[in-house]
Amino acid sequence: MCNTDSTCVTENGCNHNDGRGHNHGHKHSEKFLIFRLTFAFLLFILILAFKPSKLLEIILFVVAFTVAGYDIVFNAFKNLMLRHFADENFLMTIAALGAFGIGEYHEALMVMILYQTGEALCHSAVEKSRKSISDLMDIKPEFANVLKDETILKTSPDKVKPGETIIVRPGEKIPLDGTVIEGFAYIDTSNLTGESVPLRKNTGDNVLSGSVNTDGVLKIKVTKEFGKSAVSKILDMIENAAAKKAKTENFITKFAKIYTPVVVCLAIFLAVLPPLFFGGFIVWFKRALVFLVISCPCALVISVPLSFFAGIGRASKFGILIKGSCYLDALSRAKTVVFDKTGTLTEGVFKVAGIHPAILGDINTPVVDKQELLKIAACAEIFSNHPVAQSLKSAYGKEINHNDVSDVHEIAGKGVLAKVSGDDIIIGNFPIMEMYNITCENVNSAGTIVYVVRNKQYLGYIEISDTVKNCAKIAIDKLYTYAKIRTTVMLTGDNKNAALKIANILGINKVHYNLLPDEKVKITEELLETQKPGETLIFVGDGVNDAPVLTRADVGIAMGALGSDAAIEACDVVITDDKLEKIPEAIMIAKKTMSIVKQNIVFVLVVKFLFLALGAFGFVSMWGAVFADVGVSILAVFNALRIRAFNGLISR
Repeated sequence: MCNTDSTCVTENGCNHNDGRGHNHGHKHSEKFLIFRLTFAFLLFILILAFKPSKLLEIILFVVAFTVAGYDIVFNAFKNLMLRHFADENFLMTIAALGAFGIGEYHEALMVMILYQTGEALCHSAVEKSRKSISDLMDIKPEFANVLKDETILKTSPDKVKPGETIIVRPGEKIPLDGTVIEGFAYIDTSNLTGESVPLRKNTGDNVLSGSVNTDGVLKIKVTKEFGKSAVSKILDMIENAAAKKAKTENFITKFAKIYTPVVVCLAIFLAVLPPLFFGGFIVWFKRALVFLVISCPCALVISVPLSFFAGIGRASKFGILIKGSCYLDALSRAKTVVFDKTGTLTEGVFKVAGIHPAILGDINTPVVDKQELLKIAACAEIFSNHPVAQSLKSAYGKEINHNDVSDVHEIAGKGVLAKVSGDDIIIGNFPIMEMYNITCENVNSAGTIVYVVRNKQYLGYIEISDTVKNCAKIAIDKLYTYAKIRTTVMLTGDNKNAALKIANILGINKVHYNLLPDEKVKITEELLETQKPGETLIFVGDGVNDAPVLTRADVGIAMGALGSDAAIEACDVVITDDKLEKIPEAIMIAKKTMSIVKQNIVFVLVVKFLFLALGAFGFVSMWGAVFADVGVSILAVFNALRIRAFNGLISR
C-alpha cells in the first residue's frame, strides 16, 4: 500500500525509496507475492473441486489464507501495537477474520486474494509512473576520470575539487560542471533541458554535469564541486519535491486520517445496534464487514499524490523542473504572468548601436572622439557583469589597465561612479544625470542610453540595443490562447521607448519602465493584491538579478538557470533552457494534472458513498465490496497515469 510521503511501503511491508534507482529486492518480493497468490488461488480451486471433510477444508482454507495474506495481518497487528490502527491493513484484516468467524471461509480467502491482487496491480502502475522520475535520477554520474601528472584516476565525482582537470570520453556522462580546455564534441543535454538536438561544445565553452558526451574526447577544467553542480541541484529539487504538497494533497491526507476511524465506528454501530431492534446478528455483522471493506480509502490515498507525481515527472520530460505539487496547483490557477525584460523576453546580448559625442555649440565640434567616449565608458564598467557593461567592453575590444580604474561605486538601476586615470567619471541613465545635476539632452530612443560624464562635463551618450527572442511572441500568444492567461506584464529598468517597443512587438498588456530592483518587488506586490481569490501570479526572470521578485510571486519561474545558485534557491520552477514556450507548456501540464486530481476525488467519493449505502442495507456482498474497492482504486490510478501521455502544446 503506498503512503503519501516519498517512501512507498509495499504489500509485503518492505520499503522502496522512490528516489534512488531500482530496488532489486523489491522485484524479488513482487515475484514472491505473485507466487503466493497463485498458490492460494490454486488451493482454493482444489478445495472446491475435491470437497474434503469439514476439518480438512478449514485447515486448507487457513493455509491458503495465511499464504495469501500473512503480511497484511502482520502489518495490521504491528500498527495496532503502535496505535496506528486506522489503515487499510487493519480494515482488511478485521473483515477477513470476521468472515472466518462466521464460517464464510470462501469469502475470507477471496477477499484477501482479490485485495492483494488489486494492490499489486496498483503498485505496478505506480512504479511505471515513477519511471520518468527514475530516468531523471539516472543522470547522476557514477565516476570521474581525473587527470593528475599525466595519469588518469577514476574516482567519485564528490571527491573532485574545482580547478582539477577531468577527461570525458565518448558515451560518458559529464560528472561535474566545468569549462572545456581541450577537444570538441557534441553534447546530449536532453536529460537536463529536454532538448533532443546535441550541442557542439568547443574549447572555452562551459558544460554541465549530467549531460552526455556523444563523440570526441573532452578535457574539462572543473569549476564547481559536485554538491553545487547542475546535476546535484536537479537531484535535490526532485528529492525535495514531495515535501511541498498541494492543498488538495494535504486535504486528502487529513481526510483519510479522519475518514477511516469514522467508518470503523459506523461499522461497529452497524454490527451492534440493528440486531438489538431487528435481530439477525450474523446478517448485520456480515454487512458491517462488507462496510469495512468498501470503506478502504486506498483509491484517494494512492491516486491523488500519484497524479501530482506523474505531473511533475511529465514536466521534467520537457525540461521543466517543478519543486513540488503545491506549485503545480498554483500554476493551474495562474491568470497573470509578469516578465522581466532583459535576458527573459530579450536575448540579453546587448550591442553598441551608436556612439554620439556631445557637440560644442560655438565651434560645432565633438567634445571627444567616439573611440575616447567608448574607452571611458568601458573603463568605468570594467568590474561590472551587467549585460550593458559587457557590451561596452566588447565594443571597445582592447585590454584595460585595471590600475587606471579606482573608487568604483555602482548605483543600482542607475549607473556607475569611478575614477579613470584620475578623472571623476559618471556613466548611466538619465536619472543619474539628474541626481548629480548634469545638464544633458534626454534622448528619446528605443534603445538603452548610457550617458558619459567626466569631471562634471557631459561628454555624450552611447546607444545600446537588445533583440527580442525569436520564441517570445509565440510564447505570449500561447499564454493567451491555450493557458487562458488574462494579463501579461513587463517590468524593466529600461527607458519608456525601449520598453513600449518590446511590449508592442510581443502584445504585452501592461508595461512598467525605469524601475529599480526594489520597485519591481513593489509592483509585483501591488499586482498580487489585485488578484481575485483563488487566482495566482507568475513571475518569470533570468534568475540572476530577480531573486527577490521570484520569491515574492505565487510561482517564480527562472529561465535557463541551471548555473545560477540564486535562481535554484529563489524560484519554484526552473526552465532548464531559455525556451519561453515552456511556460505555457508548464501551465497546461498543471491544468491537466489538477483536472485529473479533481476527477479522481469526485469519482472515488461518489462510488464509495454509494457502495457504502448499498453495503449497509445488504445489497452488496463481500465479493462485490472487494471488487468495488479494488476496482475503484485501479480505475483511479490508471486515470492518474493519463498525464504521462499528455503532449501539451507540442503539436499545436
